[in-house]
Amino acid sequence: MIEAEALGADEQRSAHIAGLESRLWRRLRHSRAARFGAAILMALLLGALLGPLASRYGYEQLDWRHIAEPPFAGAHWLGTDRLGRDLAVRVFYGARLSLAIGFTATAVSVVIGVLWGAAAGFAGGRVDGLMMRIVDGLNSLPYLLLVIALTTLFGRGNPYVLFAAIGAVGWITMARIVRGQALSLERATFIEAAVASGASAPRIVLRHIIPNLAGPVIVYTALTVPQMILFESFLSFLGLGIQEPLASLGSLIRDGAAQMGSAPWLLAAPASLLALLLLGLNLLGDALRDALDPRG
Repeated sequence: MIEAEALGADEQRSAHIAGLESRLWRRLRHSRAARFGAAILMALLLGALLGPLASRYGYEQLDWRHIAEPPFAGAHWLGTDRLGRDLAVRVFYGARLSLAIGFTATAVSVVIGVLWGAAAGFAGGRVDGLMMRIVDGLNSLPYLLLVIALTTLFGRGNPYVLFAAIGAVGWITMARIVRGQALSLERATFIEAAVASGASAPRIVLRHIIPNLAGPVIVYTALTVPQMILFESFLSFLGLGIQEPLASLGSLIRDGAAQMGSAPWLLAAPASLLALLLLGLNLLGDALRDALDPRG
């Protein structure tokens, strides 16, 4: 009897996930914001991946005949910097690194936040209280100062340290969201059936609770990526993120801001690309939120 209930719970869970996916794709296909955001992201991704390959200039190649050249004045269609390096190539490489940091840091924060929040919500009682007090303690620390401390201690300018530093402190909000959703599922029929069938706590969390939180997790993940990219750009702008010879959009904006009066294109190019990137990600995130809204 218990096994039959557990099997029925698994079938209900599978049907729920299949229905969620069907509704998601159907609504996204009819959303202008989703199509526009996806088009922007696709264009920028292709530019970041293929743009440098289409140029005859390398990332660090110096063109002494065209130093600080404005856009469309010669062979460099976005101009060059003070060392004669092609700005278009550097911006595309910067976008590539910013995207890598944004997606990787988001993945780190989502994995930690989902596991922590789901475990706390399912355990309940003192375990839940202890786990959430740890979250409250971390949340009371200044977010920026914590990331600065981590990047200073473990290697300033190292992109791998930056991945871990941003992602390791970006999971707190995700943990709170998942924990609240897990508490609402604690008395669900399929959870009680899984407990009655003798399933272990890790199996219940991984197989039953987390899959049923797909909607909120997807929405928050989509909205976290632009936050991570913007935060990395802010750190790089302050000189605490990516360092030479590497470049991200934030470090390029920092360098361009220092020469805004004499060479404004050095600021305009990376800043415009960052604005487009954030616009596309936010449009897609808002469309995902609307598509997964059960009231819609």
